[in-house]
Amino acid sequence: MFKKLDPLLHSELRLAIMSILINVDEADFVYLKAETEASSGNLSVQLEKLSEAKYIEIEKLFENNKPRTICRITEIGIEAMGNYIEALKDYIK
Repeated sequence: MFKKLDPLLHSELRLAIMSILINVDEADFVYLKAETEASSGNLSVQLEKLSEAKYIEIEKLFENNKPRTICRITEIGIEAMGNYIEALKDYIK
């Protein structure tokens, strides 16, 4: 029997976001947008979904009077990614 895949991570954009964040201390919105080639609106929606699930934390601040959004993966997010990868392994063995 296959393990259930986390539907929150089984989205191309959300998986890309999590894959980036698991490899860095933090990433800002501009960087994530460039790396994923997502639209601002779609990226915002997907970041909010990951934040609501507590997979990431989002910090909004101002630098030089400009808004800046910084994202970090949480321990819950790291665990979710690990579980997702383990579940995927069931599909390819």
